[in-house]
Amino acid sequence: MDEHLPEPIRAVEHELTALLRRGRAVSWEIAREVHPNLEPNTYGLLLWLRRSGSIRLTELAARLGVGKGTLSRQINALEVLGLVHRDPDPSDRRAAQISMTDEGQRRFDVARAARLGEFLRALDGWPERDVEEFARLLGRFNDSWQ
Repeated sequence: MDEHLPEPIRAVEHELTALLRRGRAVSWEIAREVHPNLEPNTYGLLLWLRRSGSIRLTELAARLGVGKGTLSRQINALEVLGLVHRDPDPSDRRAAQISMTDEGQRRFDVARAARLGEFLRALDGWPERDVEEFARLLGRFNDSWQ
């Protein structure tokens, strides 16, 4: 089957595989920097929480593309670690708003700064237009998976 695929598609698969492998390794490192007991797959969850400030569990699950049960278990674990908290949603008392604690934000920001430093080093010397185009194309690619 592989020999019937166009070379650019095979190249994309190869490069994405390398990127994802590296990304998993970096996520393990950053997760451990945020908290020694943090699961590596929660970095993306924390990034969404950091960007949104406060968000309902159902909305966060939809944005992350995960089930509410899975997300609820992850949120529970983050609550136990003191990184996030739930507050009653003022518009619907049955629902909760999830946000990061001050300590969670502080730990996340320190760990994220290290990750962004890695990006800066990796993209050092790239023309700004190339970085902008790279970000645009990655966004387009990610949007096509939704």
